[in-house]
Amino acid sequence: MIFQHFVLAFLWILYGIIHSLLASITVKSFLEKNAKGIYRYYRLFYSIFAFVTLVVLLIFQYSFHSILLIQSNLIKYISMLLLVIPGALIMIVSVYKYFRLLSGIRTLYESLPEVKLEIRGIHKYVRHPLYTGTLLFVWGLFFIFPFLNNLVAALAITGYTLIGIKFEEKKLLLQFGDHYREYVSKVPMLIPAFKLNSK
Repeated sequence: MIFQHFVLAFLWILYGIIHSLLASITVKSFLEKNAKGIYRYYRLFYSIFAFVTLVVLLIFQYSFHSILLIQSNLIKYISMLLLVIPGALIMIVSVYKYFRLLSGIRTLYESLPEVKLEIRGIHKYVRHPLYTGTLLFVWGLFFIFPFLNNLVAALAITGYTLIGIKFEEKKLLLQFGDHYREYVSKVPMLIPAFKLNSK
């Protein structure tokens, strides 16, 4: 049983590495130069590949018996209210707002859209709302279903997010320069900072 959890941890780490490599500027630039005919569909391929491999990983995660770590109904209810529901809502808003652009579906019927820095809506409060929602959601799920396999997943996703976000920030700085630097100075990365107006 413990061996399967180590395999699960390895697979989550591998998923994160592959996901990051495929999203890197180096890989995108190489494909843009050497595979111009199919590059416009790269985002769509990337989205499908990420989804399919995630499904396979989750099937494996729940294919074996895991160890229960916590027994508390109170923690479950608190987690549902403070983590899972807010996390799910943030994820839904983020995915709904940007699904057509980020999934690559638009490349099937129109030219590649111009890449723009999004600073409206939920992005006025955090720079990476989808990551914020994801972290709230996965940790909330762990506290509702506190099994070792869910802890492994939550730790791996958190580690991947905190490391991957640094690369994402560097990529955005290269793309948008001072405009993004100014945005960084005003808007927090993951945790919103609501300020009270003082007179």
